[in-house]
Amino acid sequence: MTEDSQRNFRSVYYEKVGFRGVEEKKSLEILLKDDRLGILPPHHESHARVMMYRKEQYSDVLHALKVIRFVNDATPHVEVYLRMYQLECGKLPRSPSFPLEPEDEVFLAIAKAMEEMVEDSVDCCWIIRCFVNQLNNKYRDSLPQLPKAFEQYLNLEDSRLLTHLRACSAVSKLPYDLWFKRCFAGCLPESSLQRVWDKVVSGSCKILVFVAVEILLTFKIKVMALNNAEKITKFLENVSVLYLIHFFVSGTLCFFVLFWC
Repeated sequence: MTEDSQRNFRSVYYEKVGFRGVEEKKSLEILLKDDRLGILPPHHESHARVMMYRKEQYSDVLHALKVIRFVNDATPHVEVYLRMYQLECGKLPRSPSFPLEPEDEVFLAIAKAMEEMVEDSVDCCWIIRCFVNQLNNKYRDSLPQLPKAFEQYLNLEDSRLLTHLRACSAVSKLPYDLWFKRCFAGCLPESSLQRVWDKVVSGSCKILVFVAVEILLTFKIKVMALNNAEKITKFLENVSVLYLIHFFVSGTLCFFVLFWC
């Protein structure tokens, strides 16, 4: 069992028995300490100087975007992060009025979720950038395979439910982009999303499959009552976070994280 799995298991276990000694905001500190995203250099003594340089870089890029009138003081932070990312990647459109690409929508969804977790704008911008780069590079070949894996595991857990989805022609229309490309950003409550993203950053994007399976199993009765693919998809896209909190503090997801990821 890996150290990451042990940490996640302890977090869930301690909360279940009533001990909340570690705040959810510690997740960011763990990410920065372990630095699985490659945010900090390997030598600790250079961290302060590197962070100073990155603050300066952040200010310079922000100033450049203001000069070319892509952003202003009223621009939402998440949009600023997107334009900074586009500029640094050489993908800035000719005009800010150009429609967003699908990959931009994914970036914004992740940025909005990350903004709820990270208070400092510079840190938030760098973490979003590294997280998105990991999805685009490390998991580039894995993410397209997740819908197939989802179908396989759902068949193992509840073949009757999968048969119903197939009968409604809903399997291909499930919100895979929301679940896998956006890593549940905008779908799960912040505390739960942090745990899922911790596993993704640690190197296991398959956690996304098991979370999706658990959502279907949790709402099986409601899904089975729907006989239309569009209705099923719409329901799953708008699942109440209050219900999701319930299954995330249960031991089921913890079992998947420990023994399957």
